[in-house]
Amino acid sequence: MKYYVLALALVALMAVPLAAADTLQLATFDIDATPPVGSQMAYDPVIRRDDLPLRCRGLVLLGAGRPIVMCAVDWIGIANEGHDAFRNELAEAAGTTPERVALHTLHQHDAPVCDLTAERLLREVGAADLAQFDGKFARETIARAAAEVGAAIKTPQTITHVGWGAAEVHEVASNRRILDASGKVRATRYTATKDPALRAEPEGTIDPEVTLVSFWNGERPVAVLSYYACHPQSYYRTGIPNPDFPGIARFVRGQAVPEALHVHFNGAGGNIGAGKYNDGSKENRVLLAMRLADGMKRAWEATDRKAISPADVEWQSVSVPLPPASHLDEAALREKLKSTTKAEATAAADDLAWLVRCQAGHKIDIPRLNLGEIRIVHLPGELFVEYQLAAKSMHPGGKVCLAAYGDYGPGYIGTERAYGEGGYETSARASSVAPGVEKVLLDALTTLLK
Repeated sequence: MKYYVLALALVALMAVPLAAADTLQLATFDIDATPPVGSQMAYDPVIRRDDLPLRCRGLVLLGAGRPIVMCAVDWIGIANEGHDAFRNELAEAAGTTPERVALHTLHQHDAPVCDLTAERLLREVGAADLAQFDGKFARETIARAAAEVGAAIKTPQTITHVGWGAAEVHEVASNRRILDASGKVRATRYTATKDPALRAEPEGTIDPEVTLVSFWNGERPVAVLSYYACHPQSYYRTGIPNPDFPGIARFVRGQAVPEALHVHFNGAGGNIGAGKYNDGSKENRVLLAMRLADGMKRAWEATDRKAISPADVEWQSVSVPLPPASHLDEAALREKLKSTTKAEATAAADDLAWLVRCQAGHKIDIPRLNLGEIRIVHLPGELFVEYQLAAKSMHPGGKVCLAAYGDYGPGYIGTERAYGEGGYETSARASSVAPGVEKVLLDALTTLLK
């Protein structure tokens, strides 16, 4: 059996086109990731599909060691064994290792969630309804994405230059956590906030920049990666899968620069939303999208291109265990897993999935991609924006992009200080990691960026 497995691995590697030693190549892939009518999304079943589908798209960078895969999916989250399965299949298709695959979601709420560990735990207790954790559609999507990657790497394009551009986005992002005079959270300004007093509060701590990394074949753009930190909701619970305002902005920019595949990544937007500028009115979806698209356009116009070769590309990854939250009680969660109440059982499966992973010694891969002076960092969970700002301050060149919402298992990841401030994001309901997570992640960022 081991020789058979080895043979398969060699076949996969041989299928990857070998670029010349001084040449980079890029393959892009893009599939529809919209669930069918009647299937369950994170919150509601699908009642119909709309004009803009959900996408699973990304790129494979060839010619700098084993292939590097970067993928973004219009789902609310991909967690635990689901995250493993996605990375493993994409890696096999690309002829690389899972450690060189970065998989992220954009966190739209009218969209599926994938957690094959939670699904397995529910199956083990004979749950009649797997609800949002039914992995059938996720497995189908993984298989289609892997097939698309396998096809894409057969016809890659040569990459001669990489571009960097940045611009401020106006009147989209605001901090969700409103503090009182003592430094405690007195209110949460959610992504749709009807209270005019909360909307009148200052923006608070955000990263206002959208950053763009582009890959070029001579004068022709091949792919554009965009990064912006903000919860992507304008409104949701419609039963209609949609990519919300970041997906619309991505579509607009794709129409403006149709030669290139546009791939958007959500930054560290765990404590960031559009609440200051969004009361949930339906028309605000397009308004927010056009503001983000305007920032993307200005970042594109400010793009500085530089020649790139394989020697300018480096992939480095550190693996770290994240400390589980103290409120996670295995015995209590296993008891709730048997509940006849679907909501209680699925909530228990969600928490228990992460806990058993931690107990098994699971580590989170945190990779960093160097493209000359550009640094792209990939992190898990619903990360607070302070981590993104810290990462940008660590690299002297300042050209740092950060994608959060990698492995969704940890849930919200606050700063150590935030866990003492209260508020939804650091509550037992939302976060499955302990306050010590800050030191773990900052140490990893220091290793990768300093």
